[in-house]
Amino acid sequence: MAYRSTMGMLKILHTEAAMTFGGQEHRIYKEMLAMRERGHYLEAVCQPGAHLIARLRDQGFVVHEVAMAGLKNYLTGVKKIRKIVWRGQFQIVNTHSRTDTVVAALAARLARAPLIVRTRHLGKAPGSLLSYTILPHRVIAISQYVRDQLQSRGVSNEKMGLVYTAVALPDGAVASSIRQELGIPTDAIIIGSVGHMRIPKGHDKLIAAALPIIKTMPNVHLVIAGRGEPLLSQLQAQVKEAKLGHQIHLLGQRNDVPNLLSGFDIFALATEAEALGTAYIEASSYGLPLVGTDIGGVPEIIEHGRNGFLFPLKDITALEKTLHHLVSNAQLSQEMGNNAKAMFEQDPRWKIEYMASETEAVYRKWLHERT
Repeated sequence: MAYRSTMGMLKILHTEAAMTFGGQEHRIYKEMLAMRERGHYLEAVCQPGAHLIARLRDQGFVVHEVAMAGLKNYLTGVKKIRKIVWRGQFQIVNTHSRTDTVVAALAARLARAPLIVRTRHLGKAPGSLLSYTILPHRVIAISQYVRDQLQSRGVSNEKMGLVYTAVALPDGAVASSIRQELGIPTDAIIIGSVGHMRIPKGHDKLIAAALPIIKTMPNVHLVIAGRGEPLLSQLQAQVKEAKLGHQIHLLGQRNDVPNLLSGFDIFALATEAEALGTAYIEASSYGLPLVGTDIGGVPEIIEHGRNGFLFPLKDITALEKTLHHLVSNAQLSQEMGNNAKAMFEQDPRWKIEYMASETEAVYRKWLHERT
């Protein structure tokens, strides 16, 4: 069966093997919604039980459930996805993780899909190049940092595209209830953070840096939202032992991030590895001064001294000084927050519509190159 391209419309199949719902899966979700808005047809392949399935189905997408992890699922997965690609006449198969790439990209080649794309979301250097230079035809990097990493490992620059991960526009109608919920006075300063409770996110270092400030400044509070065990319970125990639970608030999983960001005064994340750092982008859209690690793609968002401050990796002393500088200088904090919001509003890279248009542009360019 020959592939037919409907004028103007692209048929795209996304694949993702991850079971959780983090930044990578959120990008897939946003991208699929935005590309559908542009008139394209999209489906997805996920592993049974993946959190992404329900979210996509709630939006009306067809999601195929195919086990892809492990050798026992390899050949079966290839066969099933090959059939999905063939029957659906998909022009583009876009993979996202190594596991689904080695299964779905091979399946797409067997089905003779015109274009196979791998999106690289991670901030660490790739290991095997199989899923970047052999199985897919082209690669999308989500930041210049990621693109540079791939190029240094041997991925041809001519076969890569750069499409930044974007965020939803802030809800201007949100009036935060976080202070009332946590009993934080209206004149108190909230240093806030949002991110999965994983060691590389550096929540423990953020707490360590904030402790000396909180002990001497009772009007400063630290609020961290994010799920993940056992780290969350470990940090909660440390805060309880320090008897600072009235100023350090570990909220766990929250589904009201706009509500949180609207109530913060400063956004800080002591991440140890970051391909880009969409949490910083989202915080900037709410007019928050940013404090972040000088690593990975973070400097592509934070311009040191303008919309926030960068500090060296794992340097708790530098982080403490930076936070103290901001909480002690309301005017500086306000100016940086204003700059952050203005820079977000003026930069098209962070808008979902732009992400979708750039994705479509590289898709069409690469399809043209391969025909």
